Amino acid sequence: MQQDMYTVASNPVIAHGERGPLHVLFAGESQTKPLHRLGPKVYDFYLMHIVLQGKGVFVCGGQTHELKAGHTFLIEPEQLISYESDGGEPWRYRWVAFHGAQAAGLVEAAGFRAERQVVFTPDKRRAAVLFRRIYESFRTGGAASDMKANGYLHLLLAEYQTLLQAETGDSWKSAQAEGDRLLQQVVHYLSTQYAHPVSIEQMAESLGYNRAYLSRLFKQRTGVSPVTFLLKLRIDKARRMLRERPELTVEQVAASVGLQDALYFSKQFRRLHGQSPTAYREAMKQLGE
Repeated sequence: MQQDMYTVASNPVIAHGERGPLHVLFAGESQTKPLHRLGPKVYDFYLMHIVLQGKGVFVCGGQTHELKAGHTFLIEPEQLISYESDGGEPWRYRWVAFHGAQAAGLVEAAGFRAERQVVFTPDKRRAAVLFRRIYESFRTGGAASDMKANGYLHLLLAEYQTLLQAETGDSWKSAQAEGDRLLQQVVHYLSTQYAHPVSIEQMAESLGYNRAYLSRLFKQRTGVSPVTFLLKLRIDKARRMLRERPELTVEQVAASVGLQDALYFSKQFRRLHGQSPTAYREAMKQLGE
């Protein structure tokens, strides 16, 4: 026979009011007694439970949900609810309470809505561990416990968002979504690395793709190759520097955008914009006078 158990740990860091971004209030775990009941009642914060073992009933919005191990149920602020453990197989669950200005948006992004306050996770282990980590952050205390709990709560809600994407067919595994994600990764990589010697081979390797496949997909989506995109990006950055940094020589501007050969830089600049970097700078200077 299972033993009754109840443990809870509160955030030792004082909240800055509900208008703060996000504040985790407390977390805990309980092995309930048969027919243990809470409510009908309301809370003034979000309260999320994950069922580890046993069964029970959750009632909200006039609907009754029969829950078992793997189910998560979310209680929203000021919502009249009740929940009760089964008489034969009383449930064991973990919970976390939180509020803040960002809470509603994070909860919605995770997939919880008025019509979807119960979620089933076939493999509950990852979510269950994150509930536990929040509790342990508070139990061990320390100035960083609040920040740790916030981080674990973000990861926890991300788990449910991933589950929602898989359920709705909005998974990154689809070809269209995979292409969009890869395109974003390439653009981000080139936009942050343009000032350094960039190898398309190294970029493809770092992103985990074959160079030919990556280049082909990128060109299908943008109409240009990664090499051409990088060159245009560098020249655009150079144009801005030529306008805004008059103290820099053309050679220094070229080096600053990752092109060590000033002659090659000038040639490509003229090809793309019909004039030399020096002529462009002078034209921009005259326009500003």
